[in-house]
Amino acid sequence: MNVVVLLSGGMDSVTALYEARPLHTVAGALTFHYGSKHNDREIPFAEHHAKKAGAPHTIIRLDFMGELFESDLLIKGGAIPLGHYEEESMKKTVVPFRNGILLAIAAGFAESRGAAGLVIAAHAGDHAIYPDCREEFMKPMGEAIRRGTYAGVELLRPFATMTKAGIARRGRALGVDYSKTWSCYAGGEVHCGECGTCVERREAFLLAGIEDPTGYLSLTPLPPRPLRGILPS
Repeated sequence: MNVVVLLSGGMDSVTALYEARPLHTVAGALTFHYGSKHNDREIPFAEHHAKKAGAPHTIIRLDFMGELFESDLLIKGGAIPLGHYEEESMKKTVVPFRNGILLAIAAGFAESRGAAGLVIAAHAGDHAIYPDCREEFMKPMGEAIRRGTYAGVELLRPFATMTKAGIARRGRALGVDYSKTWSCYAGGEVHCGECGTCVERREAFLLAGIEDPTGYLSLTPLPPRPLRGILPS
């Protein structure tokens, strides 16, 4: 199957690209610049891995999101909260309906490229924070994409039931160089080590039993996972 892979340059999407390569023909890797604090840190890694995979790479700018939407993830937003990625405070980093917007654009792009599949790396660990990563969103969104395209483009979610640690293990088996991926929402020159996405990254390598190749500004002890998820998964 010809597929388009949503490729941010983070751990999950890069692993999804390498997962797709032996199974499909990657007709394109698609990256969005929507005004987040870390877009400019991620995108060079997306370019690197798309080139390495031999996948045509396209970057689409969505400046209206950075200008009109409210989220601390965006350049105009407040400071990125520190702590565990499932804490209530991390809801401040949610960009409203981001996946809905990106998937709608990606579906049209995929059909225009003759692709029958669209790969997104949303995983089980995303569910606590992001409503547009949950099954009750992804399943009907996938159906809408299929019904709304002549090609019947299929939404492929290889990591839907997998944890981030599982993704790290899978990526290692696929030969992914995680030193050339980006997670930190703060968007500095080096991973901060304390924001929710840095905590998630550090925790994933620890639980996977894999050496973490990332340089961090801080290696303070990882905060505990909340006793109960902040939202139903």
